[in-house]
Amino acid sequence: MDIIGIVAEYNPFHNGHLYQLNKVKELYPNSIIVLVLNGYFLERGIISLESKEEKTRLALKYGCDIVIENPFVFGSNSADIFASSALELLNAMHINKLVFGSESNDIEYLTNAAKKQLNPEFDKLVKQYLDVGLNYPTALNKAAGTDISEPNDLLAISYIKAIITNNYNIEPIAIKRTNDFHDNTLDSDIVSASNIRERINNNEDINKYIPEGKINRINEELLFNLLKAKILTDKDLSSYLTVDEGIENRLLKVINEVSSIDELVEQVKTKRYTYNRIMRMLIHILIGFKKQDKESLLHNEYVRLLGISNNGQSYINTIKKDMTLPLVTKITNVDSLIKDYEFTAASIYQQLTDDNVLDFEYSNRPKKQD
Repeated sequence: MDIIGIVAEYNPFHNGHLYQLNKVKELYPNSIIVLVLNGYFLERGIISLESKEEKTRLALKYGCDIVIENPFVFGSNSADIFASSALELLNAMHINKLVFGSESNDIEYLTNAAKKQLNPEFDKLVKQYLDVGLNYPTALNKAAGTDISEPNDLLAISYIKAIITNNYNIEPIAIKRTNDFHDNTLDSDIVSASNIRERINNNEDINKYIPEGKINRINEELLFNLLKAKILTDKDLSSYLTVDEGIENRLLKVINEVSSIDELVEQVKTKRYTYNRIMRMLIHILIGFKKQDKESLLHNEYVRLLGISNNGQSYINTIKKDMTLPLVTKITNVDSLIKDYEFTAASIYQQLTDDNVLDFEYSNRPKKQD
C-alpha cells in the first residue's frame, strides 16, 4: 500500500486542491493520504483566510486520511525551512511518495536544480550576485544555472532538497498544475488561490471556485495598528527572527508615514528584501518570534494530529510504535516552545478574525472525518 504525503496551506481550499486530491486517489486508489497542513500564518507571510480547524475538516471530507500540523515556527519561514519541517513530519509518518503540484511537471529537471542548490559553492554564488544588485530570485537562478520562477516548482525544489539531504526513502511525484499562479483574471472553475483572494478583496462571489468553506475576513486595520504599536514601542526589534541587516531602522523611519501593511511593505522592501521576506518579518514581529528561540528549534519535537479518518486511524495503529517522533493528540499536555508559539499565533489570529479558534486548539480532540 502506498502512503502518500501532501504539503498544503489551503488559503483557501479550492477546486484546484480538490483536483489534486482526486488525482492522487485516481493514481493510487488504495493509498493512505497524509497531509501536512500550515495553520494560521503562512509560508509567504500572509494570514490564512480559513481557520486550521476548517481546513482540517475540508481536507478530511475531500479525501485526506490523516492531517498533521506544520507548526508556526517552521511554517512561517522560508521555503527551505517550511519544506524541511514538512518532510521531517511526513517521514515520521512513513510515507513513501510525496505528491505536489508543478508548473513544469519535470521531476528530472527539478531534481537537478535541487542538486545544484545543494552544491557547497551555491550560497557563495548567491551572495556574490546579491552584492552586485540582483534581486534574490534572480540570484538563486543564476547561481544554480536554472530559470525557475514559478512558485510550485520553487517549493518542489525545496522538497527534493529535504529528501536528498536527509536520505529519506520518499519518491517525489509531480502533478501538472492546471492554472497560472500569477493570473488574477482567469475565470475557469479552477483558478489560483491568489486569484480567489483577489476576488474576495473585491467582494466578488467565489462560490464557483471553492467546493465549500467558511472564509474569514482579516481585520487589516487592527493588524496594522498592532504591528505599528509593536514597532514603535519595542526597544530591540532586531531580536525578532528575520529582522536583519539594520532593516529595523527602515521600519522605524517609515512607520509613522504609512497607514496600511501594503504601504509599509512598499516603503521597506528592496531587491535584497522581497515582499515575502518582509511579510514574514512583520509576522515574526507581531507574534514575538525571537531569534534566540529559533536557534534552539532546529527540528520538530512531535507530530500533532489535527484530524483523522477511520482508515487513517487503522494505519496509525500499525506504525505508532515505529514513529521517529511522538504522535500528539492532547497538545495542552506538551511542554514545548513550538506549542507555545502555536498558541500565541492562534490567539492573535482570533483577534484578527473574531473566529474562536482557541476552542479547537485547547480541545485536545483531533477532528474526525464527516
